[in-house]
Amino acid sequence: MGYVAVIGAGSWGTTLASLLCEKGYDVSLWSFEPEVAEEIRREGANTSYLPDVRLPENLRATTDMEDAVRKARYIVNVVPTQFVRPVFSDAVKYIHEDAIIISASKGIEHGTLMTVSQILNELTGSAGAVLSGPSFAKEVIKRFPTAVTLASRDPETGLLLQELFNTQYFRVYTHTDMLGVELGGALKNVIAIASGICDGLGLGHNARAALITRGLVEMSRLGEHMGADKRTFSGLSGLGDLVLTCTGPLSRNYSVGFKLGQGLKLGDILSSTKSVAEGVATALSAFELGARYSAEMPIVEQVYKVIYKEKSPAKAVNMLMNRTLKSEF
Repeated sequence: MGYVAVIGAGSWGTTLASLLCEKGYDVSLWSFEPEVAEEIRREGANTSYLPDVRLPENLRATTDMEDAVRKARYIVNVVPTQFVRPVFSDAVKYIHEDAIIISASKGIEHGTLMTVSQILNELTGSAGAVLSGPSFAKEVIKRFPTAVTLASRDPETGLLLQELFNTQYFRVYTHTDMLGVELGGALKNVIAIASGICDGLGLGHNARAALITRGLVEMSRLGEHMGADKRTFSGLSGLGDLVLTCTGPLSRNYSVGFKLGQGLKLGDILSSTKSVAEGVATALSAFELGARYSAEMPIVEQVYKVIYKEKSPAKAVNMLMNRTLKSEF
């Protein structure tokens, strides 16, 4: 069947590794945290990220990068975006030249403003593929029906990877717009923080519906400016993932925003959980991308100011509602 290395043992990495194990692949799951790898080996569980879940007996956890990737035909990156570069700078010397790298991380790197596949391509010389879409790990691990997008510039690679991941409960669609798929997956996290802020302030369903709709406009606008296909943002990796993360209590980004709306401090919110809310880091990168490409992104701008300039969430909402009046389209 082939060897697969999953890099990153958080909830999503562990879930994808389990799914691939169940399909009969020989899977190594690399963990940065020794205690996580040890618990998976000894107890068949990862209670830090997926409590009350039994993992497949054939799932092999390791903290040794060479051991994880040296035989891998497929390498699935699930490392938080801001750590992808250091992790894969170490891994690249062990990766086989024919290995296919698939990224399932959702974010934009600080400073370079690169997507994850762009970082991986720079480090490894492989454009690889991107897996994205509305997919809470805690539902996928329970085999709830889920549909996602697998984007690769090479259609043959896309078809190969579609077969790799697809199951009776995890439906995979192919796509060729890697940039659009990645931007959708990254930017929706910023909008989800805004959605959480609205709900934390108790502003009601009307406000949230407006925010999701106008957030999608901002995502599409930046994507078009950067050369992505506008249609991508109406698909699973755009609208689908946006709706999920803006309305689902399992969304880490929504939860961060909700607590900000309630008046909690960002540092206290982030220190209370091990899971990474990618939207916090992406808010800065998205704000800078908007400026670079002259794309108007008022929601992203206000989330950036709440997180990085300590602007009052209520004042941020007031600013959005009192902008200059204009046509919708």
